Amino acid sequence: MPIVSEHDVRAALKRGERKLQVPADAIVTPQALEIADRFGLPVRYGEPPHPVAPGIDPARAVARTLVRRSPRWVAPPRRPGLAPTRFTRIAFVGAGMVGTTAAHLAAMSGMAAELTLIDVVPGLAASVALDIEHASGITGSRTRAKGGTSLKLVAGAEAVVVTAGRPRSPGMTRAGLLEINGRVVRDVGEAIAAHAPNAVVIVVTNPVDEMTYQLWRASGLPDEQVLGMAGTLDSSRFRNALAEAAKVSPADVSAVALGSHGAEMVPVVSTATIKGRPVREVLPEDKIQACVRDAIDGGAQVVALRKTGSAFIAPAHAVIEVLEAMRGAIADPVPVSAMVHGEYGLEGVFLGVRARLGRTGVVEIIEDRLDEAELAALGKAAASIKQRLGIATES
Repeated sequence: MPIVSEHDVRAALKRGERKLQVPADAIVTPQALEIADRFGLPVRYGEPPHPVAPGIDPARAVARTLVRRSPRWVAPPRRPGLAPTRFTRIAFVGAGMVGTTAAHLAAMSGMAAELTLIDVVPGLAASVALDIEHASGITGSRTRAKGGTSLKLVAGAEAVVVTAGRPRSPGMTRAGLLEINGRVVRDVGEAIAAHAPNAVVIVVTNPVDEMTYQLWRASGLPDEQVLGMAGTLDSSRFRNALAEAAKVSPADVSAVALGSHGAEMVPVVSTATIKGRPVREVLPEDKIQACVRDAIDGGAQVVALRKTGSAFIAPAHAVIEVLEAMRGAIADPVPVSAMVHGEYGLEGVFLGVRARLGRTGVVEIIEDRLDEAELAALGKAAASIKQRLGIATES
């Protein structure tokens, strides 16, 4: 009695098979059937050697149910894309800590044939590019890197990651950076429009939602080509906080943060789960709210400890998650700051939402089910972002 597991299904997918042929008496596990259905791989049973008796064999039913990879609860893996593509070139505008770390991770992943780093400080971007290439003798990375000071180097990039700007210092809010970094991203937006008009732009510069809007306006690019890296980082911080509170692995937590990348962040508690159970069945409300505060204040906590500069490792990984989703290595939607067009009853603002991404940018915004308080908080976040942008425009 052969057993067909999810490993067999994934192996068939990798071989490019159009159907999975199994023996007539095979036990196909529920996990295998789920994976096959998810990727559209039909399961075909062979002809039985003799007539099948009516009814269900109890032994087969029990065996089918008990086949598991592990006797404990296992977090479902993130859905991979079937055929991830490779970028020809990714440009990083800003060779500070976030830009440098993200470029290094991109080179390690092999997601692009070439990386271009740009920074106004003479020699900085070129030194980082050279350092990345030197590491390839150890890592085996086939990604080439180059660096310079001219924004013309974005030419030919399919994705542009913008990290340029002043980082936060202790006591400084993201909103306090609005005017300082607004001038930077507007210049970058104009350069991208001139030299890489087909590139998808990922804005990391704070305050992310406002900077994404200003770069979009300055560039004149379609709004689906411009997005902000915010929700990916915020959601990671929220999951980590919940995992620590519940004493489980972050992989056992499913949770997302929407809204503004700042004080108006909306960590979504109503749909959060820990090991598949609603979070409110696992943790008391006071611990949940402490996790919400940790997600909102996570960036400030890092800034307070560092004294100079801000977080860079987690933001860099968040950038890579967005790029992976764009190239199809991640099939699931990811939270980003995207222009809303009626979703949640909101219009005309870049806001943290879950979106399906592709090589052209935002393909679809996923409108999640929120409770009344979360929906109201999301509307408040949108209004606050609009207000800050209006003040900046009038000054």
